[in-house]
Amino acid sequence: MNIIPSVQPRAISQKQLVLATDLDGTFLGGNDNARAGLYRWIEENRHQVGLIFVTGRDPKFVRDLTRSGEVPKPDYVIGDVGTTIAEFDDNNFVAPILELEREIEAAWVNTGPRAQVALQGLAGLSLQSTGFRYRLSYDMDPELFDTRALDIVAEMGLDALVSDNRFFDVLPKGVSKGPSLLRLLTYLEIDTRRCLVAGDTLNDLSMLSLGLPAVAVGNSEQGLLDKLAGLDHVHIAEAHGAGGIAEAIIAKNFITQTAA
Repeated sequence: MNIIPSVQPRAISQKQLVLATDLDGTFLGGNDNARAGLYRWIEENRHQVGLIFVTGRDPKFVRDLTRSGEVPKPDYVIGDVGTTIAEFDDNNFVAPILELEREIEAAWVNTGPRAQVALQGLAGLSLQSTGFRYRLSYDMDPELFDTRALDIVAEMGLDALVSDNRFFDVLPKGVSKGPSLLRLLTYLEIDTRRCLVAGDTLNDLSMLSLGLPAVAVGNSEQGLLDKLAGLDHVHIAEAHGAGGIAEAIIAKNFITQTAA
């Protein structure tokens, strides 16, 4: 069933809540009722609620995901584990914001091919076929993984990120979901106190630890929960996926702020 917004949305900087959420396991996680309820609530309140996808997925995945109308379209997309920062329009077009990506491009330059050669043949890593602009991504076998990969990446002046104990990403130095989200929020002049950040794996740590209101959904990996222990700004949800996001919206009183 297609969801049609009932109210023309205002500029995202004027909205009372901006949800910046990971996709797999988070916004797309939880049971059918939880997802349907959260998505319906967002669409019914688009005049007060902004939506940013912060994901390891690429722009094509986001376009395909939202084409049917069953999943709300985001206002902005931070994709490719923070190496893409883009606008999202009504025609499902993801347009990179070049001003925000300039530093990312400069930090990566042509290191991708060199890093791929340097990591070639190391046990436990299988290069993903998707062609990313400013990152390399591998499927990782934790039992076979050769930890020398971490040293190789560091020696090249790049960052390595292991998440969900099965993914290995090579990223430009200092670039990940958190810094890119903060760069976008600053660019859009969004009050960070009105931004709720949601995630479930270690590649979400950099944004969940920014100090913004945040939620680790109920199905979060233990490694992430260990890193977030004791952080007062993070709500550790019981409900999984979308249900955990809804739980945090209520717990942090965003729902009263966004009521029409």
